[in-house]
Amino acid sequence: MKRLLIFFLFVSTCANGQGLNHQWLLGNNPFAGFPNGRGYFDLNSASFVSEFRKMSFKGTEANISDSNGNLLMSSNGVWIANATGDTMMNGSGLSPSYLTSTWPNGLPLGYGNVFIPFPGDTNSYLLFHKTRWGQFSVSLAALNMSKIDLTLDGGLGAVTIKNDTILADTLSWGIGACKHANGRDWWVVVMEDGNPSTYTILVTPLGIDTVIKQSLGFFANTFGNVSQIIFSPDGTKLIYCTPVNQTSSGDLLIVDFDRCSGLFSNPQVISITANQYLFGLSFSPSGKYAYACSSTNIFQIDIDNLTVDTVATYDGFVSPIGATCCGTTFWNMYLAANCKIYVTSGSSVQHIHEINYPDSAGLACDVQQHAVDLLDYLHLRAVPNHPNYYLGCDTTSGCPCLTTSLEEINHHDFKFSVAPNPNNGNFNIIYLLPQNEKGKLEIYDVNGRRVYEMNLPQWSTMQEIVLPETIRSGMYDCVITSGTSRTGKKIIVLNE
Repeated sequence: MKRLLIFFLFVSTCANGQGLNHQWLLGNNPFAGFPNGRGYFDLNSASFVSEFRKMSFKGTEANISDSNGNLLMSSNGVWIANATGDTMMNGSGLSPSYLTSTWPNGLPLGYGNVFIPFPGDTNSYLLFHKTRWGQFSVSLAALNMSKIDLTLDGGLGAVTIKNDTILADTLSWGIGACKHANGRDWWVVVMEDGNPSTYTILVTPLGIDTVIKQSLGFFANTFGNVSQIIFSPDGTKLIYCTPVNQTSSGDLLIVDFDRCSGLFSNPQVISITANQYLFGLSFSPSGKYAYACSSTNIFQIDIDNLTVDTVATYDGFVSPIGATCCGTTFWNMYLAANCKIYVTSGSSVQHIHEINYPDSAGLACDVQQHAVDLLDYLHLRAVPNHPNYYLGCDTTSGCPCLTTSLEEINHHDFKFSVAPNPNNGNFNIIYLLPQNEKGKLEIYDVNGRRVYEMNLPQWSTMQEIVLPETIRSGMYDCVITSGTSRTGKKIIVLNE
Protein backbone atom coordinates (compact mmCIF):
# COMPACT_ATOMS: atom_id res chain seq x y z
CA MET A 1 0.00 0.00 0.00
CA LYS A 2 0.95 3.69 -0.18
CA ARG A 3 1.64 5.99 2.74
CA LEU A 4 1.65 9.79 2.40
CA LEU A 5 3.70 12.04 4.66
CA ILE A 6 3.08 15.82 4.71
CA PHE A 7 6.13 18.11 4.73
CA PHE A 8 5.26 21.81 4.31
CA LEU A 9 2.69 24.27 2.99
CA PHE A 10 3.25 26.75 0.18
CA VAL A 11 0.78 29.33 -0.96
CA SER A 12 0.25 32.28 -3.28
CA THR A 13 -2.49 34.88 -3.19
CA CYS A 14 -5.40 35.51 -5.53
CA ALA A 15 -3.36 37.90 -7.66
CA ASN A 16 0.40 38.10 -7.50
CA GLY A 17 1.23 37.35 -3.90
CA GLN A 18 1.56 39.65 -0.92
CA GLY A 19 5.28 39.65 -0.16
CA LEU A 20 7.47 40.89 -2.99
CA ASN A 21 4.69 43.23 -4.16
CA HIS A 22 3.51 44.28 -0.69
CA GLN A 23 4.26 48.00 -1.03
CA TRP A 24 3.52 50.99 -3.24
CA LEU A 25 5.51 54.18 -2.71
CA LEU A 26 3.38 57.24 -3.43
CA GLY A 27 4.05 60.95 -3.72
CA ASN A 28 5.74 63.22 -6.21
CA ASN A 29 7.21 65.89 -3.90
CA PRO A 30 11.03 66.03 -4.19
CA PHE A 31 11.53 68.71 -1.53
CA ALA A 32 12.73 67.97 2.00
CA GLY A 33 10.18 68.68 4.71
CA PHE A 34 7.17 67.83 2.52
CA PRO A 35 5.46 64.46 2.93
CA ASN A 36 5.12 61.62 0.46
CA GLY A 37 3.35 58.34 1.20
CA ARG A 38 3.26 54.58 1.10
CA GLY A 39 0.64 51.90 0.56
CA TYR A 40 0.70 48.44 2.14
CA PHE A 41 -1.26 45.59 0.58
CA ASP A 42 -2.21 42.15 1.82
CA LEU A 43 -4.80 39.70 0.63
CA ASN A 44 -7.63 41.26 2.61
CA SER A 45 -6.45 44.77 3.33
CA ALA A 46 -4.86 47.98 2.10
CA SER A 47 -3.57 50.91 4.11
CA PHE A 48 -2.05 54.25 3.11
CA VAL A 49 0.23 56.32 5.32
CA SER A 50 2.24 59.52 4.90
CA GLU A 51 6.00 59.60 5.36
CA PHE A 52 9.04 61.73 4.65
CA ARG A 53 11.17 60.19 1.94
CA LYS A 54 13.89 61.40 -0.40
CA MET A 55 12.66 59.67 -3.55
CA SER A 56 9.74 61.09 -5.50
CA PHE A 57 7.94 59.60 -8.49
CA LYS A 58 6.70 61.30 -11.65
CA GLY A 59 5.56 58.20 -13.55
CA THR A 60 8.32 55.58 -13.32
CA GLU A 61 8.31 53.36 -10.24
CA ALA A 62 9.95 50.03 -9.49
CA ASN A 63 10.16 48.53 -6.05
CA ILE A 64 10.50 45.06 -4.59
CA SER A 65 10.15 43.64 -1.09
CA ASP A 66 11.30 40.42 0.51
CA SER A 67 8.96 37.47 1.03
CA ASN A 68 7.76 39.02 4.30
CA GLY A 69 6.87 42.32 2.66
CA ASN A 70 9.86 44.33 3.89
CA LEU A 71 10.93 46.83 1.24
CA LEU A 72 14.36 46.06 -0.22
CA MET A 73 14.87 48.76 -2.85
CA SER A 74 13.10 51.22 -5.13
CA SER A 75 13.85 53.31 -8.20
CA ASN A 76 12.29 56.25 -10.02
CA GLY A 77 14.40 55.67 -13.13
CA VAL A 78 17.02 58.22 -12.07
CA TRP A 79 18.52 56.52 -9.02
CA ILE A 80 18.10 53.47 -6.77
CA ALA A 81 17.21 53.73 -3.09
CA ASN A 82 18.01 51.03 -0.55
CA ALA A 83 15.72 49.85 2.25
CA THR A 84 16.43 52.98 4.32
CA GLY A 85 15.44 55.30 1.47
CA ASP A 86 18.97 56.58 0.94
CA THR A 87 20.91 56.19 -2.28
CA MET A 88 22.08 52.61 -2.68
CA MET A 89 25.83 52.23 -3.00
CA ASN A 90 26.66 53.04 -6.65
CA GLY A 91 22.94 53.56 -7.22
CA SER A 92 22.99 57.09 -8.64
CA GLY A 93 23.30 58.12 -12.27
CA LEU A 94 20.94 55.66 -13.94
CA SER A 95 20.48 55.93 -17.70
CA PRO A 96 22.39 59.17 -18.39
CA SER A 97 20.49 60.83 -21.24
CA TYR A 98 18.42 63.79 -22.33
CA LEU A 99 15.45 62.35 -20.41
CA THR A 100 17.16 61.91 -17.04
CA SER A 101 18.78 65.33 -17.23
CA THR A 102 15.36 66.87 -17.94
CA TRP A 103 13.55 64.90 -15.20
CA PRO A 104 16.05 64.66 -12.30
CA ASN A 105 13.32 63.97 -9.72
CA GLY A 106 11.87 60.94 -11.49
CA LEU A 107 11.18 59.89 -15.06
CA PRO A 108 7.68 60.42 -16.51
CA LEU A 109 7.54 57.00 -18.21
CA GLY A 110 4.78 54.73 -16.98
CA TYR A 111 6.14 51.24 -16.34
CA GLY A 112 9.59 52.58 -17.22
CA ASN A 113 11.49 50.14 -14.99
CA VAL A 114 11.08 46.83 -13.18
CA PHE A 115 12.96 44.76 -10.58
CA ILE A 116 13.19 40.98 -11.02
CA PRO A 117 15.01 38.45 -8.82
CA PHE A 118 18.15 37.19 -10.52
CA PRO A 119 17.49 33.56 -11.54
CA GLY A 120 19.28 31.07 -9.32
CA ASP A 121 20.71 33.68 -6.90
CA THR A 122 18.57 34.70 -3.92
CA ASN A 123 20.90 37.59 -3.06
CA SER A 124 20.88 39.34 -6.44
CA TYR A 125 18.33 41.39 -8.36
CA LEU A 126 18.17 42.99 -11.79
CA LEU A 127 16.69 46.40 -12.56
CA PHE A 128 15.63 46.90 -16.17
CA HIS A 129 15.20 50.61 -16.91
CA LYS A 130 14.45 52.72 -19.96
CA THR A 131 15.36 56.17 -21.15
CA ARG A 132 15.17 58.32 -24.29
CA TRP A 133 18.29 59.93 -25.67
CA GLY A 134 16.62 62.51 -27.90
CA GLN A 135 14.18 65.35 -27.31
CA PHE A 136 11.48 64.24 -29.73
CA SER A 137 8.90 61.46 -29.63
CA VAL A 138 10.59 59.62 -32.50
CA SER A 139 13.97 59.30 -30.79
CA LEU A 140 16.40 56.51 -30.14
CA ALA A 141 15.67 54.94 -26.76
CA ALA A 142 17.52 52.39 -24.68
CA LEU A 143 16.69 49.46 -22.49
CA ASN A 144 19.37 49.27 -19.79
CA MET A 145 20.08 46.74 -17.05
CA SER A 146 21.68 47.16 -13.64
CA LYS A 147 22.50 44.41 -11.15
CA ILE A 148 22.20 44.63 -7.36
CA ASP A 149 23.98 42.44 -4.81
CA LEU A 150 22.18 42.56 -1.45
CA THR A 151 25.06 41.01 0.47
CA LEU A 152 27.05 44.26 0.10
CA ASP A 153 26.98 47.41 2.27
CA GLY A 154 25.90 45.53 5.35
CA GLY A 155 22.91 43.94 3.67
CA LEU A 156 21.55 47.17 2.16
CA GLY A 157 22.92 46.22 -1.25
CA ALA A 158 25.12 47.79 -3.90
CA VAL A 159 24.91 48.12 -7.66
CA THR A 160 27.61 45.94 -9.19
CA ILE A 161 26.67 46.42 -12.87
CA LYS A 162 25.10 49.70 -13.99
CA ASN A 163 23.61 51.00 -17.22
CA ASP A 164 24.41 47.95 -19.30
CA THR A 165 22.64 48.73 -22.61
CA ILE A 166 20.67 45.66 -23.70
CA LEU A 167 19.22 47.21 -26.85
CA ALA A 168 18.64 50.58 -28.53
CA ASP A 169 15.81 51.39 -30.92
CA THR A 170 12.81 53.69 -31.17
CA LEU A 171 11.10 52.12 -28.16
CA SER A 172 7.73 53.05 -26.70
CA TRP A 173 7.19 53.55 -22.98
CA GLY A 174 6.74 50.55 -20.74
CA ILE A 175 8.49 47.33 -19.74
CA GLY A 176 6.70 44.03 -19.18
CA ALA A 177 8.06 40.98 -17.37
CA CYS A 178 6.82 37.40 -17.07
CA LYS A 179 8.17 34.28 -15.40
CA HIS A 180 9.44 31.61 -17.79
CA ALA A 181 7.46 28.36 -17.94
CA ASN A 182 10.40 26.64 -16.26
CA GLY A 183 9.61 28.58 -13.08
CA ARG A 184 13.15 29.93 -12.74
CA ASP A 185 14.02 32.25 -15.64
CA TRP A 186 12.37 35.48 -16.77
CA TRP A 187 11.13 37.07 -19.97
CA VAL A 188 11.41 40.88 -20.25
CA VAL A 189 9.41 42.56 -23.03
CA VAL A 190 9.52 46.01 -24.63
CA MET A 191 7.76 47.33 -27.73
CA GLU A 192 9.18 49.00 -30.79
CA ASP A 193 7.52 52.38 -31.17
CA GLY A 194 5.14 53.05 -34.04
CA ASN A 195 5.41 49.49 -35.30
CA PRO A 196 4.18 46.84 -32.88
CA SER A 197 7.17 44.55 -32.91
CA THR A 198 8.21 43.01 -29.64
CA TYR A 199 11.65 42.60 -28.17
CA THR A 200 11.58 39.64 -25.79
CA ILE A 201 14.68 39.15 -23.63
CA LEU A 202 15.38 35.86 -21.86
CA VAL A 203 17.13 36.16 -18.49
CA THR A 204 18.79 33.03 -17.05
CA PRO A 205 21.36 32.41 -14.28
CA LEU A 206 23.99 33.36 -16.90
CA GLY A 207 22.40 36.77 -17.48
CA ILE A 208 20.94 37.88 -20.82
CA ASP A 209 20.59 34.69 -22.83
CA THR A 210 18.49 35.56 -25.88
CA VAL A 211 16.88 38.61 -27.50
CA ILE A 212 13.95 37.83 -29.81
CA LYS A 213 12.48 40.45 -32.14
CA GLN A 214 9.06 39.52 -33.45
CA SER A 215 6.80 41.52 -35.75
CA LEU A 216 3.11 41.42 -34.92
CA GLY A 217 2.16 42.14 -38.52
CA PHE A 218 0.69 45.64 -38.60
CA PHE A 219 1.69 49.29 -38.30
CA ALA A 220 0.64 51.68 -35.56
CA ASN A 221 -0.06 55.25 -36.60
CA THR A 222 1.53 57.09 -33.67
CA PHE A 223 4.94 57.44 -32.10
CA GLY A 224 5.77 58.26 -28.50
CA ASN A 225 3.32 55.64 -27.19
CA VAL A 226 2.81 55.81 -23.42
CA SER A 227 1.00 52.52 -22.78
CA GLN A 228 1.66 50.17 -19.92
CA ILE A 229 2.69 46.63 -20.99
CA ILE A 230 0.68 44.12 -18.97
CA PHE A 231 0.80 40.32 -18.79
CA SER A 232 -2.19 38.39 -17.51
CA PRO A 233 -1.68 36.87 -14.05
CA ASP A 234 -1.16 33.41 -15.60
CA GLY A 235 1.31 34.80 -18.17
CA THR A 236 -0.60 33.55 -21.22
CA LYS A 237 -1.67 36.94 -22.64
CA LEU A 238 -0.28 40.45 -23.05
CA ILE A 239 -2.20 43.69 -23.56
CA TYR A 240 -0.93 46.98 -24.94
CA CYS A 241 -2.58 50.24 -26.08
CA THR A 242 -1.69 51.61 -29.48
CA PRO A 243 -3.71 53.42 -32.14
CA VAL A 244 -3.77 51.07 -35.12
CA ASN A 245 -6.93 51.78 -37.07
CA GLN A 246 -7.12 55.07 -38.94
CA THR A 247 -10.64 55.65 -37.63
CA SER A 248 -9.79 55.04 -33.99
CA SER A 249 -7.34 56.65 -31.59
CA GLY A 250 -7.87 54.16 -28.78
CA ASP A 251 -7.07 50.58 -29.76
CA LEU A 252 -6.20 47.65 -27.51
CA LEU A 253 -3.81 44.95 -28.69
CA ILE A 254 -4.26 41.48 -27.15
CA VAL A 255 -1.76 38.72 -27.97
CA ASP A 256 -1.20 35.20 -26.70
CA PHE A 257 2.17 34.44 -25.09
CA ASP A 258 4.07 31.16 -24.92
CA ARG A 259 6.00 31.20 -21.63
CA CYS A 260 8.22 28.39 -22.88
CA SER A 261 9.35 29.78 -26.26
CA GLY A 262 8.91 33.49 -25.58
CA LEU A 263 6.87 33.89 -28.77
CA PHE A 264 3.64 35.80 -29.29
CA SER A 265 0.73 34.67 -31.44
CA ASN A 266 -2.88 35.45 -32.35
CA PRO A 267 -2.71 39.26 -32.26
CA GLN A 268 -6.14 40.86 -31.96
CA VAL A 269 -6.91 44.57 -32.11
CA ILE A 270 -10.04 45.92 -30.41
CA SER A 271 -11.18 49.47 -31.08
CA ILE A 272 -12.13 50.75 -27.66
CA THR A 273 -12.80 54.40 -28.44
CA ALA A 274 -12.67 56.47 -31.60
CA ASN A 275 -11.65 59.82 -30.12
CA GLN A 276 -9.74 59.15 -26.88
CA TYR A 277 -6.18 57.99 -26.34
CA LEU A 278 -5.73 55.04 -23.96
CA PHE A 279 -3.19 55.18 -21.13
CA GLY A 280 -3.63 52.65 -18.33
CA LEU A 281 -4.11 48.88 -18.44
CA SER A 282 -4.75 46.02 -16.06
CA PHE A 283 -6.05 42.48 -15.98
CA SER A 284 -8.53 41.30 -13.37
CA PRO A 285 -7.13 38.77 -10.87
CA SER A 286 -8.56 35.80 -12.79
CA GLY A 287 -7.57 37.18 -16.19
CA LYS A 288 -11.18 37.04 -17.40
CA TYR A 289 -11.36 40.81 -17.90
CA ALA A 290 -8.94 43.45 -19.10
CA TYR A 291 -9.30 47.09 -18.15
CA ALA A 292 -8.18 50.12 -20.15
CA CYS A 293 -8.65 53.80 -19.49
CA SER A 294 -8.54 57.08 -21.32
CA SER A 295 -8.29 60.25 -19.27
CA THR A 296 -12.08 60.33 -18.85
CA ASN A 297 -13.35 56.76 -19.19
CA ILE A 298 -12.58 53.30 -17.79
CA PHE A 299 -13.41 50.36 -20.06
CA GLN A 300 -13.83 46.67 -19.24
CA ILE A 301 -13.03 44.10 -21.95
CA ASP A 302 -14.26 40.52 -21.70
CA ILE A 303 -11.27 38.43 -22.85
CA ASP A 304 -13.48 35.53 -23.95
CA ASN A 305 -15.75 37.39 -26.38
CA LEU A 306 -13.87 40.74 -26.70
CA THR A 307 -16.93 42.80 -25.81
CA VAL A 308 -16.31 46.26 -24.34
CA ASP A 309 -18.25 47.94 -21.55
CA THR A 310 -17.74 51.48 -20.21
CA VAL A 311 -17.69 51.07 -16.42
CA ALA A 312 -16.79 54.62 -15.35
CA THR A 313 -16.83 58.17 -16.70
CA TYR A 314 -14.87 60.92 -14.96
CA ASP A 315 -17.23 62.76 -12.61
CA GLY A 316 -15.45 66.14 -12.60
CA PHE A 317 -14.04 65.82 -9.08
CA VAL A 318 -11.14 68.20 -8.32
CA SER A 319 -8.46 67.27 -5.79
CA PRO A 320 -7.73 68.47 -3.16
CA ILE A 321 -11.32 69.39 -2.36
CA GLY A 322 -11.88 73.09 -2.83
CA ALA A 323 -8.85 73.59 -5.06
CA THR A 324 -9.01 74.97 -8.57
CA CYS A 325 -6.57 72.31 -9.80
CA CYS A 326 -6.54 69.45 -10.50
CA GLY A 327 -8.99 66.97 -11.95
CA THR A 328 -8.90 63.37 -10.76
CA THR A 329 -8.94 61.97 -14.27
CA PHE A 330 -7.58 58.50 -15.13
CA TRP A 331 -4.03 57.52 -16.08
CA ASN A 332 -2.28 54.30 -14.93
CA MET A 333 -3.69 51.14 -13.35
CA TYR A 334 -2.32 48.78 -10.70
CA LEU A 335 -3.61 45.32 -9.71
CA ALA A 336 -2.61 45.13 -6.06
CA ALA A 337 -2.15 42.12 -3.79
CA ASN A 338 -5.63 42.66 -2.30
CA CYS A 339 -7.08 41.88 -5.75
CA LYS A 340 -8.38 45.41 -6.28
CA ILE A 341 -7.30 47.68 -9.13
CA TYR A 342 -6.14 51.20 -8.32
CA VAL A 343 -6.17 54.01 -10.88
CA THR A 344 -4.01 57.12 -10.70
CA SER A 345 -4.55 60.50 -12.33
CA GLY A 346 -2.56 62.38 -14.94
CA SER A 347 -2.23 65.38 -12.63
CA SER A 348 -0.78 65.73 -9.13
CA VAL A 349 -3.79 65.06 -6.88
CA GLN A 350 -4.66 63.90 -3.39
CA HIS A 351 -7.00 61.07 -4.42
CA ILE A 352 -6.77 57.79 -6.32
CA HIS A 353 -9.55 55.57 -7.69
CA GLU A 354 -10.42 52.00 -6.73
CA ILE A 355 -12.06 49.11 -8.61
CA ASN A 356 -13.39 46.87 -5.86
CA TYR A 357 -14.55 43.76 -7.74
CA PRO A 358 -12.59 43.62 -11.01
CA ASP A 359 -13.69 40.02 -11.73
CA SER A 360 -17.35 41.10 -11.82
CA ALA A 361 -18.97 42.02 -15.13
CA GLY A 362 -19.97 45.54 -16.08
CA LEU A 363 -20.88 48.07 -13.42
CA ALA A 364 -20.74 45.33 -10.79
CA CYS A 365 -16.95 45.72 -10.85
CA ASP A 366 -17.71 48.79 -8.71
CA VAL A 367 -15.44 51.63 -9.76
CA GLN A 368 -15.21 54.05 -6.85
CA GLN A 369 -13.79 57.34 -8.10
CA HIS A 370 -11.42 59.28 -5.80
CA ALA A 371 -12.17 56.67 -3.10
CA VAL A 372 -8.73 56.80 -1.49
CA ASP A 373 -7.92 60.13 0.15
CA LEU A 374 -4.15 60.48 0.66
CA LEU A 375 -4.88 63.30 3.14
CA ASP A 376 -1.62 65.27 3.31
CA TYR A 377 0.35 64.44 0.19
CA LEU A 378 -0.12 64.42 -3.57
CA HIS A 379 0.51 61.68 -6.10
CA LEU A 380 1.12 61.77 -9.84
CA ARG A 381 0.58 58.89 -12.30
CA ALA A 382 3.14 56.36 -11.02
CA VAL A 383 2.13 52.80 -10.16
CA PRO A 384 4.54 49.99 -9.23
CA ASN A 385 5.60 47.65 -12.00
CA HIS A 386 5.01 44.37 -10.18
CA PRO A 387 5.00 41.30 -12.45
CA ASN A 388 3.58 38.07 -11.07
CA TYR A 389 6.60 37.06 -8.99
CA TYR A 390 4.71 33.96 -7.81
CA LEU A 391 3.93 32.38 -11.18
CA GLY A 392 5.01 28.74 -11.13
CA CYS A 393 6.05 26.16 -13.70
CA ASP A 394 3.98 25.20 -16.73
CA THR A 395 5.19 21.97 -18.34
CA THR A 396 2.24 21.61 -20.75
CA SER A 397 4.19 23.18 -23.64
CA GLY A 398 7.24 20.97 -23.18
CA CYS A 399 9.40 23.08 -20.86
CA PRO A 400 10.92 21.26 -17.90
CA CYS A 401 10.36 22.67 -14.44
CA LEU A 402 13.75 23.95 -13.27
CA THR A 403 12.77 24.74 -9.72
CA THR A 404 11.41 22.35 -7.14
CA SER A 405 11.57 24.86 -4.29
CA LEU A 406 8.34 26.69 -3.65
CA GLU A 407 9.63 28.72 -0.72
CA GLU A 408 9.18 32.01 -2.52
CA ILE A 409 5.43 31.48 -2.67
CA ASN A 410 3.97 33.66 0.08
CA HIS A 411 1.27 32.66 2.52
CA HIS A 412 -2.47 32.91 1.87
CA ASP A 413 -4.61 30.44 3.81
CA PHE A 414 -6.90 28.60 1.41
CA LYS A 415 -7.71 26.40 4.43
CA PHE A 416 -6.19 23.56 2.42
CA SER A 417 -5.28 20.45 4.36
CA VAL A 418 -4.48 16.83 3.56
CA ALA A 419 -5.61 13.99 5.79
CA PRO A 420 -3.36 11.01 4.94
CA ASN A 421 -4.89 7.57 4.84
CA PRO A 422 -2.39 4.77 4.28
CA ASN A 423 -5.00 2.38 2.87
CA ASN A 424 -4.18 1.88 -0.82
CA GLY A 425 -3.08 5.49 -1.33
CA ASN A 426 -6.44 7.02 -0.48
CA PHE A 427 -6.56 10.36 1.33
CA ASN A 428 -8.90 13.32 1.80
CA ILE A 429 -8.32 16.95 0.95
CA ILE A 430 -10.18 19.77 2.70
CA TYR A 431 -10.26 23.27 1.19
CA LEU A 432 -12.27 26.46 0.79
CA LEU A 433 -12.42 27.92 -2.72
CA PRO A 434 -13.21 31.59 -3.46
CA GLN A 435 -16.92 32.24 -3.77
CA ASN A 436 -18.36 31.05 -7.10
CA GLU A 437 -14.93 29.96 -8.36
CA LYS A 438 -14.10 26.46 -9.53
CA GLY A 439 -10.79 24.83 -8.70
CA LYS A 440 -8.44 22.07 -9.75
CA LEU A 441 -6.26 19.64 -7.87
CA GLU A 442 -2.96 18.75 -9.55
CA ILE A 443 -0.06 16.60 -8.38
CA TYR A 444 3.41 17.15 -9.86
CA ASP A 445 6.55 15.09 -9.59
CA VAL A 446 10.00 16.59 -8.90
CA ASN A 447 10.54 17.18 -12.63
CA GLY A 448 7.41 19.30 -12.87
CA ARG A 449 5.39 16.67 -14.72
CA ARG A 450 1.73 16.51 -13.82
CA VAL A 451 0.87 12.96 -12.77
CA TYR A 452 -2.66 13.45 -11.46
CA GLU A 453 -5.45 16.01 -11.75
CA MET A 454 -9.12 16.44 -10.95
CA ASN A 455 -11.59 19.30 -11.14
CA LEU A 456 -13.02 20.71 -7.93
CA PRO A 457 -16.56 22.17 -8.06
CA GLN A 458 -17.02 25.52 -6.38
CA TRP A 459 -19.66 24.18 -3.97
CA SER A 460 -17.48 21.42 -2.47
CA THR A 461 -15.05 21.66 0.44
CA MET A 462 -13.79 18.06 0.67
CA GLN A 463 -12.78 15.38 -1.82
CA GLU A 464 -11.53 11.83 -1.45
CA ILE A 465 -8.45 11.16 -3.57
CA VAL A 466 -7.45 7.72 -4.88
CA LEU A 467 -4.00 7.83 -6.43
CA PRO A 468 -3.32 5.54 -9.37
CA GLU A 469 -1.02 2.60 -8.74
CA THR A 470 1.27 3.99 -11.45
CA ILE A 471 2.40 6.83 -9.17
CA ARG A 472 5.76 5.71 -7.83
CA SER A 473 7.33 6.36 -4.47
CA GLY A 474 8.79 9.85 -4.19
CA MET A 475 8.20 13.51 -3.39
CA TYR A 476 5.29 15.31 -5.06
CA ASP A 477 3.67 18.76 -5.04
CA CYS A 478 -0.04 18.54 -4.27
CA VAL A 479 -1.53 21.80 -5.58
CA ILE A 480 -4.96 23.39 -5.64
CA THR A 481 -5.48 26.14 -8.23
CA SER A 482 -8.47 28.47 -8.41
CA GLY A 483 -8.25 31.35 -10.84
CA THR A 484 -4.69 32.60 -10.40
CA SER A 485 -4.44 31.38 -6.80
CA ARG A 486 -2.27 28.42 -5.91
CA THR A 487 -1.99 26.62 -2.61
CA GLY A 488 -0.67 23.23 -1.70
CA LYS A 489 1.53 20.86 0.22
CA LYS A 490 4.61 18.87 -0.55
CA ILE A 491 3.98 15.19 0.10
CA ILE A 492 5.97 11.97 -0.04
CA VAL A 493 4.35 8.85 -1.48
CA LEU A 494 5.71 5.55 -0.22
CA ASN A 495 4.62 2.37 -1.96
CA GLU A 496 4.67 -0.61 0.35
